[in-house]
Amino acid sequence: MSKPPSIDPRAAPIHRVDHDLPAVPWAQLQPQALRQRFAQERVWTPEVVREPQFSSRAPAEAAVLVPIVMRDEEGPTVLLTQRTAHLSTHSGQIAFPGGKVDAEDADVQATALREAHEEVGLHPRHVQVIGQLPQYITGSAFWVTPVIALVSPDLELQANPDEVDAVFEVPLAFLMDPANHRQHRMQWQGAERQWFSMPYLENIRTDSGEQAQVERYIWGATAAMLRNFYRLLMAHPAG
Repeated sequence: MSKPPSIDPRAAPIHRVDHDLPAVPWAQLQPQALRQRFAQERVWTPEVVREPQFSSRAPAEAAVLVPIVMRDEEGPTVLLTQRTAHLSTHSGQIAFPGGKVDAEDADVQATALREAHEEVGLHPRHVQVIGQLPQYITGSAFWVTPVIALVSPDLELQANPDEVDAVFEVPLAFLMDPANHRQHRMQWQGAERQWFSMPYLENIRTDSGEQAQVERYIWGATAAMLRNFYRLLMAHPAG
């Protein structure tokens, strides 16, 4: 299997930050409003649909679950994982739970639910699928369908250590504010590469009981799919 070229996204220059774009209003991030977004047809175009290809293998259909945890006090959050360093593709990166479509899967939603259960122990009984985003094609030749779902706050998780180093949540309001969306552009291996990043500082408690911050560097495919989700939420109804 092809390995992705080595690149340090943190070292890339920031081309721009979208301070001029409005954040999705708080009311539109609530569960009923999110359900309504997918129930109504919207006029919109995904901003990012594919990456430059670096894999020579045949394309593989895949799906990821975008789990929106319905927290009451702090507001909805998005459940994300950090992949283990030994995986053959996208190792060490921040990602949604997901993977390749199996022949036994009824559809991409079934794939996303199965993978989330296998990777982080998220049981389907805690999940309500509300819609999908258009396919996103990664540089490693995965044709990924993001499946959007609402997740009960009483979920129980058990990360698979073979695939996941960490599981954490990021406020949906943070991710749906373009002021937190960095656009990068650089020349690399004879071509121009562009991508989004959304670095998030998570407050954690160390083993010694002290408070500390850990940077969760969201970039690449995960950031691109979140950017497309932003475009959907800001789109106008059809007609």
